[in-house]
Amino acid sequence: MSENTSGGFIRRMFANDIATDLAEGRVLELAELYALDAVSDDERDMIDRFIKDAPEGAEFLERVREARETLAVSFAPEEAPPAGLLDNIMERIAQDTAQTAAEPAVAPEAGPAVDDLALARAKREERTRAGGARRWIVGAAAAAVIALGGIGVGAYVSAQNDPVNQVLQAQDVQQKSAPVPGGGTATISASSAKDSFVVLMDGVAPAPEGKVYQLWTLPKDGSAPVPQGTMDAETLSKPAVVKGLSSASSVAITVEPTGGSSAPTTDPVLVVGLSA
Repeated sequence: MSENTSGGFIRRMFANDIATDLAEGRVLELAELYALDAVSDDERDMIDRFIKDAPEGAEFLERVREARETLAVSFAPEEAPPAGLLDNIMERIAQDTAQTAAEPAVAPEAGPAVDDLALARAKREERTRAGGARRWIVGAAAAAVIALGGIGVGAYVSAQNDPVNQVLQAQDVQQKSAPVPGGGTATISASSAKDSFVVLMDGVAPAPEGKVYQLWTLPKDGSAPVPQGTMDAETLSKPAVVKGLSSASSVAITVEPTGGSSAPTTDPVLVVGLSA
């Protein structure tokens, strides 16, 4: 199930509702759609402008984060989905949508007793049913994406929002590799567009007991090195993302006491020049 297929399916269902939801204060109901990238660029901009100053902004972003984490954690490409899973889910979605659309709104009886309060109550009940169907459909679509894996929305969203991938997949990314004393290499992947670079150590032995490798950026203005985190035995093989490429001339690695230092206490084992 491709991103265009799943995202387009959801987008076609709700394309006309987003402006109405924002106007009526239901921005939180859009969090899962936003997380699934099932909104157009114009709709995303509309939502971004709304939550910038809205009191629900923080809760909205938290719900988006939780939805994306759920997709990323649940994504398991090695597990083959059961046969017919996608067809079953899409059939269930279609049936549920048709049933919801067919259910008549609870209209107040005609007569002098009908007032604005009764009409408002009927409209609210109708919106509640529609909102419940929408949340079920989004959840079902997300479940389909997770189960099918591969090139689904879950993988797409996760990749799009991962800082490492944002740098490594940038059009202007440049890479440099340098040998590390004692064995192994350090590869620096830098992107001016993202103002960041990624450091990846390959085949490098952990620092001595009680020590860690520490990353530093050396500012272009010649000021003191800026600490950018440490790499112990557990994190040594994982990529590290560093912001502020435009202000740095080089990246250096030193060996420091566990926990790191506020300023280098040893000569660097490696210094690699950066270009921004």
